[in-house]
Amino acid sequence: MASMAALFIKTPYPSHTHSITKFPNTHFAPTFRVSVSVPSGRIKRRLRVSSGLIEPDGGKLVELLVDEPLKDLKKREALSLPRIKLSSIDLQWVHVLSEGWASPLRGFMRESEFLQTLHFNTLRLQNGSAVNMSVPILLAIDDSQKHLIAESTKVALFDSNNNPVAILKDIEIYKHPKEERIARTWGTTASGLPYVEEAIANAGNWLIGGDLECLRFNSEILCTMVMLC
Repeated sequence: MASMAALFIKTPYPSHTHSITKFPNTHFAPTFRVSVSVPSGRIKRRLRVSSGLIEPDGGKLVELLVDEPLKDLKKREALSLPRIKLSSIDLQWVHVLSEGWASPLRGFMRESEFLQTLHFNTLRLQNGSAVNMSVPILLAIDDSQKHLIAESTKVALFDSNNNPVAILKDIEIYKHPKEERIARTWGTTASGLPYVEEAIANAGNWLIGGDLECLRFNSEILCTMVMLC
């Protein structure tokens, strides 16, 4: 999050009046204003500052953590679902998604979201507006995992210690176009690109997207990521 401020300078003389456009209020925090009179030679200037937090992309913070009363129920459900074991990078993306840092995404990208990001660096929302999204947030699986999932509409995501981390529901499985993904994201397919060898080139041939329900709270996920690093 970042704070934004708009600055206004007013004088009794129209020829000395300057202003910078004021940003609209947001629902995240009330704005506050401070007025200060500053002498400047014969002209007395009044300084007014208005501040508030900017809204997330899409206008609403999308948090994907399961409510505490439902946590045990969802964990039991996860144990009954086909499992996908997450890498340390996958786990970091779960953390990003669960806290709303990738709003308006509600989980790992389905194919339509992936293609919009890949070709246009944006996501089109239901109301017709578009938000910036230049980095695909994807979960890759291999042939054996795809076969294990079969016709299931949900999968459970587990960490390297076999602890349930999240449930991915209303899933969609589609082909992983690795070379195109690398070329359009980095502008080249040359070897030695950061992130590519670890997270893309050797990843599975399929991508799975869906809505995320995160079962573990932030401190737990962070502790697991620290141990994996």
